[in-house]
Amino acid sequence: MSSVDTRFNQSVAKAFDILEAFSVKPGTLSLNELIEISNLDRNSTLRMLHTLVALGYLERGSNQRGYTLGKKILHRTFDYLRGHPLIERANQVLIELQQESNEGVDLSLPDDLNIVYALRRQTRRRYYFATLVGRSMPMYRACAGRAIMAHLPDEQVDDILTRSDLVAVTPHTQTDPSAIREKISQARQNGFAMTVQETLLGELAVSSAVLDHTGQPIAAIHIYGLLSQWKPEAFAQRFGPLVINAAQALSKQ
Repeated sequence: MSSVDTRFNQSVAKAFDILEAFSVKPGTLSLNELIEISNLDRNSTLRMLHTLVALGYLERGSNQRGYTLGKKILHRTFDYLRGHPLIERANQVLIELQQESNEGVDLSLPDDLNIVYALRRQTRRRYYFATLVGRSMPMYRACAGRAIMAHLPDEQVDDILTRSDLVAVTPHTQTDPSAIREKISQARQNGFAMTVQETLLGELAVSSAVLDHTGQPIAAIHIYGLLSQWKPEAFAQRFGPLVINAAQALSKQ
């Protein structure tokens, strides 16, 4: 007999099902789309929508048609970033790293099978969605994810790969578990991970993990550049040591 979590609030969960529907299809969603994506019945969906609009977490679309995320979501993002000591400390580290590297730099946090970007400093125009705080990326193909997994035991790495949907997003994305494990092994030896065009064509990146006082990875710092300007070997030689030093400086704090 499966155990029942008596503390789990189904109504709260349904509200978040509505909010998380916008990760599937961003923009304005109709009532029918929200019902389909959230897998809730019509009456529950209508009650949740009315409540979320009243609280400001959702807004009506143009001409009162459909629903969009409300500005209250941004308020909570601000609260998270403001209240996270590691992110506050990392801000100055990333400023100095960008000044030294003259390339784009990011800080990301692990979130089960994904990494989530928490700080981003850009140097050139990129795809709009690729510049946003809060963007997530699968751990297995993200440079930062592999840097983080390099500090995890093999059984935990295997669990992440087993539960991940290994899908190629470019012709260069590595999806073979054995090959990914080899990349993680290289990251353990080098102190940083590297990816070349595995997420975006024309982009390469290096990343090193930030560790807590027990040696557990709690974040990753990464530097990215353009393949049109760098050969992978030269990029790794130039920026690998920089990203290691930045991660170690933040780890010491």
